[in-house]
Amino acid sequence: MSLASVPPEFPDPENPSATTGLVTTYDTEIVDPDQAVAAAAGALPAGKPRSTFRRGLEVFLENKLAVIGVAIFVFMLLFCFVGPLLYPTNQLRVNFANEFISPNAQHLLGTDASGFDVLGRLMVAGQISLEVGLAAAALATIMGVLWGAIAGYFGGVLDSAMMRLVDALLSIPVLFLAIVVVTLVTPTKTVLILVIALTSWLTTSRLVRGEALSLRTRDYVQAMKVMGGGSRRAVLRHIAPNAIGTIMVNATFQVADAIALIVALSYLGLGIRPPQQDWGGMLSDGIQYVNDNYWWLIFPAGLCIVLVISAPIFIGEGLRDAVEVRLQRR
Repeated sequence: MSLASVPPEFPDPENPSATTGLVTTYDTEIVDPDQAVAAAAGALPAGKPRSTFRRGLEVFLENKLAVIGVAIFVFMLLFCFVGPLLYPTNQLRVNFANEFISPNAQHLLGTDASGFDVLGRLMVAGQISLEVGLAAAALATIMGVLWGAIAGYFGGVLDSAMMRLVDALLSIPVLFLAIVVVTLVTPTKTVLILVIALTSWLTTSRLVRGEALSLRTRDYVQAMKVMGGGSRRAVLRHIAPNAIGTIMVNATFQVADAIALIVALSYLGLGIRPPQQDWGGMLSDGIQYVNDNYWWLIFPAGLCIVLVISAPIFIGEGLRDAVEVRLQRR
């Protein structure tokens, strides 16, 4: 066999390292199989994996009830705090000449037994209910986070003593405990916030304590301790921030529970004193006329209560799904 019969793409038999004018280059690119599949499906740009926040946001938006809950809560905030600026009414001066007027063009939701415009009163009463509920939920969340983080981080005898106190308080019905406290002092807005917060932080502390028991053994916490970091830094900079998912979910449920509790206290006559009013007090006053066909004294307040309690629950369910995605990638 002569050299002329050797195909040009094959190397010279006498010089294997040489080629006959044809040079072939091979480029090899290593691609993550998971990213390649996701990019082929159009789920994400090639080579750019989605962040945990973005994935959690997508999961939250996929939950239709959660999106509806956000819309409802934002609407109620605008209704209560911006509504009185667009629909001003007098909620301090009693006018018995206008009592029990059915809904009309001048009074869109009629008037009550004192001649107050019901729609305007719903807005003003909603301010008190939302302010007390949100403030009490925030205070209860802060107290529960600190208590649970400290108990879970230190453990041992301190943990046992702190959690036995929580268990003892949890054995007392929250509404009963709140009623006892409210009957001892005048139920102003500040007092109601403190009463509801002091009876609502217990569940949060148990949840955060469970997270702290897991987080205190993580490498970054141990590294911080080796570098001379103190317990205060561990709790405030590492334990509590890394339990933010659980805290956010629980905080939404705290808002719903706090609003429900203030409504219950007001319905029982232990809420804000006149001339101020909240939704529970409006419902309590309107229920007296249930047999007189004055539906506008009952239905609007009841609907507002249902919406503003349901919205945080829907939001909490969506946040729970989003947090599960974060925990899976932790």
